[in-house]
Amino acid sequence: MQQNDGMTLIVKTVTRISVWMILLYGIYIIFHGHLSPGGGFAGGVIIALALLNVLLAFGRKFTSEWLNISFLHDLESASATLFLVIGILGISLGGAFLANFMNKGELFALLSAGTILTLNIFIGIKVGMSLFLVVWVLAGSKIVKGE
Repeated sequence: MQQNDGMTLIVKTVTRISVWMILLYGIYIIFHGHLSPGGGFAGGVIIALALLNVLLAFGRKFTSEWLNISFLHDLESASATLFLVIGILGISLGGAFLANFMNKGELFALLSAGTILTLNIFIGIKVGMSLFLVVWVLAGSKIVKGE
């Protein structure tokens, strides 16, 4: 990594510390979306912002070495497919698309919402990876850079 890549040493140091807390908070929002405000979309946005924080602080070259961009693309595609699989299982097991066919569990427990938690996880992955990858592509675009 060159000295000029990314932002200042202070921003890079704060990012090294805070990115993990932001990712953890995004995961928390996804996993508790059926119990409190939040869910897959909000948690996915928070996860995308954590990854964008790394991109802004360290630059595109470091981020491409730190993250496997092709894996993120595959993860984003797989999450949409898995969401549809849950929907189709709802048709076959519950009688309607996205019908809740799983045990609802105990009230106010983490596993108390049947398929909602599973769908929140897939939506969080889809939203997080999609938002990050859109900005990733735009960051590498010559039109945006003005070249």
